[in-house]
Amino acid sequence: MIESEAHARMLADAIQRITSDLGVPYIFKASYDKANRTSIKSFRGPGLVEGCRILRAIGESTGLPVLTDVHTAIDCPAVAEAVDVLQIPAFLCRQTDLLIAAAATGRAINVKKGQFVAPWDMRHAVDKIRESGNERVSLTERGASFGYNNLVVDMRALPVLRGFAPVVFDGTHSVQTPSAGNGVSGGQPEFIPVLTRAAVAAGVDGIFLEVHDNPAEAKSDGANALHLNKLKAVLEQLLAVHHAVN
Repeated sequence: MIESEAHARMLADAIQRITSDLGVPYIFKASYDKANRTSIKSFRGPGLVEGCRILRAIGESTGLPVLTDVHTAIDCPAVAEAVDVLQIPAFLCRQTDLLIAAAATGRAINVKKGQFVAPWDMRHAVDKIRESGNERVSLTERGASFGYNNLVVDMRALPVLRGFAPVVFDGTHSVQTPSAGNGVSGGQPEFIPVLTRAAVAAGVDGIFLEVHDNPAEAKSDGANALHLNKLKAVLEQLLAVHHAVN
């Protein structure tokens, strides 16, 4: 999430230095609005107009491709002018009007698999985008609901999803404990390296990581975020696994 323009720029630059040193392609992601926060009191971001201005400015100044979430069909055209990739949030992966509107922009579309959706059913989200004239679609695995306030990752989902489109594994939201207490989601970030290594070994096309320089003070998803100072070591492990498997 965009907490402030200065903070977003700092993270974009810091992560770009790390990924550049390691030769890892990097797409910067931040949200202008988190419309699915647990509590009405939670910080949502700067909003559409200011958020898109910030995202466009970061993309132009760094040369990085930029990705952000879209929650409503009406936002898609404006957001597409500011970023390179539109992301459909997990809770909205079956929203036909949103998928079609995103596809119509011509931008690449990343659809996060809903926690409530079987992996083989994600073919329908892919079909909605492709049949709307856009072949640039990928899918992201972020775990499945396992009882209340808990997620589990079934690695068998990765090859299933990869049969429909390129697949990204979300290593940080997969360790989230949704709405676990007091209207705020918790998390188990100590398992981020374990799950991401397993996903890379299983075969994926990319990794998503929520990274923050001070997770304890983050305004969104801090409990499941990877600390910035741990990013390089995790990426080095993932590269080693990738090279070993391939």
